[in-house]
Amino acid sequence: MTIKVLLADDQTLLRSAFRILVDSEPDMTVVGEASDGAQAYELTRAARPDVVLMDIRMPGTDGLAATRMISQDPELTGVRVVILTTFEVDDYVVQSLRAGASGFLGKGAEPDEMLGAIRVAAAGEALLSPAATKGLIAKFLAQGDSSGGEGPAGPGSERLATLTGREREVLVLVAGGLSNDEIAEQLEVSPLTVKTHVNRAMAKLGARDRAQLVVIAYESGLVRPRVQ
Repeated sequence: MTIKVLLADDQTLLRSAFRILVDSEPDMTVVGEASDGAQAYELTRAARPDVVLMDIRMPGTDGLAATRMISQDPELTGVRVVILTTFEVDDYVVQSLRAGASGFLGKGAEPDEMLGAIRVAAAGEALLSPAATKGLIAKFLAQGDSSGGEGPAGPGSERLATLTGREREVLVLVAGGLSNDEIAEQLEVSPLTVKTHVNRAMAKLGARDRAQLVVIAYESGLVRPRVQ
């Protein structure tokens, strides 16, 4: 299966470099380029990429707004957005996840790291770059959004009432950054069983992927940040 990638960045030179990198991979292809958020959204609707590499700062409609538009479009539920930025700071991590992004990566990432990010996002996994530590994300999610906005999932512990005890347990471990294999080992079940629990939790909570499960776990209060 070939992963279809859409590039959204206002710098032509960077888009060209990203295109060469992506198209050099046998399992990837670039299906479109956008220079602003509005164009990125329209091209996403037209090309239906698997992954959008989205610059966070663009003229007009920025990357966060475009990500939100994509994540809220019921026809684009299969699209994953990876936010790219030179400003790898805590606030952007949280805003990106709340907007519906599946991951966050600094533009200074190595080529292999970027390609890996595309594959991880396409597989529906949560992706956070090394600088975006879980502790910082937990801290800022717990503090709430200063703009007063809600993420695609929205806070509210009542939503967790739909989960079984095991699904809640798996959700806590997902929020802790554990993979399916690691969760399976800890709970002494098979990875396939864990995957089933994760998929059911996503369906019940309306989460697009594991990244959104992390947001829900913290914003609902199910998981709380550790005191540093």
